[in-house]
Amino acid sequence: MREIIFDTETTGLDPKTGDRLVEIGCVELVNRVPTGAVYHAYFNPQRDMPAEAEAVHGLSAAFLADKPLFADKCGEFIDFIGDSPLVAHNAGFDFGFINFELAQCGQEPVCHSRMVDTVKIARMRHPGAKNSLDALCTRYGIDRSHRTKHGALLDAELLAQVYVELTGGRQIGLELAADAADPIVAQVTVVTRERVFRPARPHGASEAELAAHAAFLETVKAPLWSGGA
Repeated sequence: MREIIFDTETTGLDPKTGDRLVEIGCVELVNRVPTGAVYHAYFNPQRDMPAEAEAVHGLSAAFLADKPLFADKCGEFIDFIGDSPLVAHNAGFDFGFINFELAQCGQEPVCHSRMVDTVKIARMRHPGAKNSLDALCTRYGIDRSHRTKHGALLDAELLAQVYVELTGGRQIGLELAADAADPIVAQVTVVTRERVFRPARPHGASEAELAAHAAFLETVKAPLWSGGA
């Protein structure tokens, strides 16, 4: 099964109030294994970059000024994701920005039925625990020492490793995970067998065997069971 792990960086939290997508990174998995195929692009948001957003991802307005518009690259993005499930951490946020940008280009939105949210999976796996990407990397021993700032492709690569661990770890080939709609439900086959009861077999000694035993006992001199010495 082909899946796309992706992440986005933006100018803020809400496209409806003027925030825009500035970076997207995608990693292709087939049967939970990275294939090496990725998609990565920066976009000119045609607006300023708030200081608080730049502090998170390090992308300045000056750096993005000569980058293409999302409209110029949306065809490449659509071709890369195809009809595969899309996996993201807090996926509703990323879907909101992608679908807003697609709408601006006159494209159909990505259906939410394709959305797989690793935050929801992590909450089921580890209720009450911290489920940020950093926390999950620490839990699963995934090296994130090179993550000094958020970056869409880097975070997608880290999330791909986290997703594999959340959905069965390295036991991929055993097919322990269910389908992408519910990736943490194990499939179990129950085999029942009908129990057959057989009549008891005869086990008492025959008349001949009893007679032979009595004759043998007659040959024993001063047996202990008779009190002899």
